[in-house]
Amino acid sequence: MIRRMEGADLAQVAELEKACFTENWSYGLLEAGLHSRFDVYLVFEQEEKIWGYCVLRLLAGEGEIQRIAVLPEKRRMGVGRKLMEAMVGHVRRNQIHAVSLEVRESNFAARKLYKSFGFAEEAMRKGYYHNPAEDAVVMWRRG
Repeated sequence: MIRRMEGADLAQVAELEKACFTENWSYGLLEAGLHSRFDVYLVFEQEEKIWGYCVLRLLAGEGEIQRIAVLPEKRRMGVGRKLMEAMVGHVRRNQIHAVSLEVRESNFAARKLYKSFGFAEEAMRKGYYHNPAEDAVVMWRRG
């Protein structure tokens, strides 16, 4: 089930961050974002456990997918796709016509998922990621 993230979810989401990202967001950053009027935090919950979460920022008529994470042992089960569907649905309901994201160049599975939702690779950000160092592919969905 996908639902809005709540304060009670912060500990699980912070652990999910550590499992998914070498440059993970802290508990405090997650908590601050949860209360931001510009951000939409969603979780995918199954069996009373958070399997994945995502963050969508809506600002100045555009959207940015800031985070999408799925527990490593729950990947390839459609969780990421369901989170993307929820974010794209939210974007449509709010009449946002341009959404961007950055993704590690080597993350071919994520790039394929994003392309299936109409995102196109438009630019590279050299040295964007650290630990390990890697370029970011900037993708946009317009229209």
